[in-house]
Amino acid sequence: MSPTQPHTAMPRALRDMAAVVLDTDGVITDSARLHAAAWKTAFDACLRDHPPADPAQRRPFDVREDYLRYVDGKSRIDGAAAFLESRGLRLPGAQVQEVAGNKERLFTARLREHGVDAYPGTVRLLRTLRSARVPLAAASASRHARELLEHAGVLDFFDALVDGGEAARLHLPGKPDPALFLEAARRLGVPASRTAVVEDALAGVEAGRRGGFGLVVGVDRTRTPQTRAELLKHGADVVVRDLAELLTDSDRPKG
Repeated sequence: MSPTQPHTAMPRALRDMAAVVLDTDGVITDSARLHAAAWKTAFDACLRDHPPADPAQRRPFDVREDYLRYVDGKSRIDGAAAFLESRGLRLPGAQVQEVAGNKERLFTARLREHGVDAYPGTVRLLRTLRSARVPLAAASASRHARELLEHAGVLDFFDALVDGGEAARLHLPGKPDPALFLEAARRLGVPASRTAVVEDALAGVEAGRRGGFGLVVGVDRTRTPQTRAELLKHGADVVVRDLAELLTDSDRPKG
């Protein structure tokens, strides 16, 4: 079946789309919590070693607000720099890389110890899309994306994967630049205008909007009005709390 043929089993919320690109952490796999915990340990240590001049900026890293606003969906270096700058810290590049490297070691250790699962609602959607023969790609700024998908048992759902390693090899700029998603759509052979992007990060939904994708779905795992509003503000066409909602509530108005 070509990407332009109708998909009789396609969820109605996605019926105008010919392909779907999904972010990994927080969308497919329950790994955002591992990333956030690793970032907290790394950032809190940095804040202790390099306390900001303003005492109010010395507060610990918040695994919800700070993670979503500054690091979620970005490369490690971009995320580290963004958070530290938000606290008034403009450290030399080597020190920013040290913080990012510390986070990487912590995350890898947590992944090996605890493993990771795929969200059941996401698996339901993937099975439906696969049965409809819809081209699927996973995209992530993380170099661990393939390992995460393998751990969660969902790698075989995807026709293409563009991870942090591929992004570095191809010199793709990080989100909110849409290059990562555009490369994923290119590998599926479907134009962005006929492709849906599914993201939980503010930088990711902004990337989807900038890339001219046909539908940008925001995933709000925190389930707060503030997060939902931010996802819509940054470019989401519709926000869901779980991807299974696309199978059961697909005719509601956008937003």
